[in-house]
Amino acid sequence: MKHYTLPVSSSTVHWGYFSKRVEPRLTLKSGDRATIETLTHHANDDHERMIAGDPGAQSVFEWTREHKAVSRRGAGPTEGPFRLGAGEGVGVHLLTGPVAIEGAEPGDVLEVRILDVRPRPSCSACHAGKCFGSNVAASWGFQYHDLIEEPKPREVVTIFELDTSGEPYARAVYNYVWTPQTDPDGIVHATIDYPGVQVDHRLVTKRENILPDIRVPARLHFGTMGVAPAEADYVSSIPPSYTGGNIDDWRIGRGATMYYPVAVEGALFSVGDPHAAQGDSELGGTAIETSLTGDFEFILHKKADLEGTLLEGLTHPLLETDQQWSVYGFTFPNYLAELGTNAQVEVAQHASLDKAMRDAFRKLRRLLMTVHGLSEDEAIALMSVAADFGVTQVVDANWGVHGSIRKEVFKNYKKR
Repeated sequence: MKHYTLPVSSSTVHWGYFSKRVEPRLTLKSGDRATIETLTHHANDDHERMIAGDPGAQSVFEWTREHKAVSRRGAGPTEGPFRLGAGEGVGVHLLTGPVAIEGAEPGDVLEVRILDVRPRPSCSACHAGKCFGSNVAASWGFQYHDLIEEPKPREVVTIFELDTSGEPYARAVYNYVWTPQTDPDGIVHATIDYPGVQVDHRLVTKRENILPDIRVPARLHFGTMGVAPAEADYVSSIPPSYTGGNIDDWRIGRGATMYYPVAVEGALFSVGDPHAAQGDSELGGTAIETSLTGDFEFILHKKADLEGTLLEGLTHPLLETDQQWSVYGFTFPNYLAELGTNAQVEVAQHASLDKAMRDAFRKLRRLLMTVHGLSEDEAIALMSVAADFGVTQVVDANWGVHGSIRKEVFKNYKKR
């Protein structure tokens, strides 16, 4: 076993997409470990606290009229003309990688163990050592067209500080209503419609003493994590799918294990969208978007060895913790294959929790029948009385429902 380190820089991240065309930034063997740094794409909501003085973050977010460190930001084209910027409109998350796994082939399963997660401290002289994140009540949030106070609609950015001196928690520092921002290329952003735009704090009004004395328990996790899909060269980071991606489940943190079906040679694992805390549904549009570093272990399971194991017949992401297994249902299990050439744009027009619940039910039924040897009637009975289904997210175009079953249910069970 070897241990590698993959720091963030403009040459180790790709912004807003998964891709089978991006050259690996690291190549590992099964059983190897890696420390991987990740950045939040919302760091420029407060440049002073989350970027200033940090060489890695500065190298990624550098954007002047003369130079843009990471030009492609999304799964769109790189050649203009553009209204917002290269890759505009389809994909937003900063992802570190890809990491290739030697010998990985379509049909295999990649196991990713999250051994540890820790926040990235501010390097700013005024805030050195402290950790910060941004939450956005955004135009893509569930609430946006259902507001009761003026002005409406509106997008609101709330900056949180993460206290890690004991049991970690977050507290709100201030918020502001998004006002039009002009990027270095002269494009005006009336809404939060392109990732990495630096907010000019001279143009916003900070409101302090918000959420006074409220402590939000920290649940450090990675909102977007997975392997490269096979269906397209560049795939938006926003809708989750059969290879993982933007699942946005706060349970995908320290101690969790994720399993992903391999779709392309090398698997090409990427991770990002780091979160300090998030509730089920991610209702307003984001979690507390922060920057994190994770320690990961990668184990490759070959297709020929899957029969009779937990991974037999696995065609979707699967979470395992010490306490439970969880499957993820989506409006479309594989929207890229189901919706055709315009899938990445059209998927948001069809978002449905009904379909996501149906998909989660089918996936958990398969797990209980295949892995645990239950009949269909036994599986359905058990799901109704012992499984927990919840809304994972309603903001990622391909809406999600997670279905979980606790391991203690099978403590005395022997597969027939």
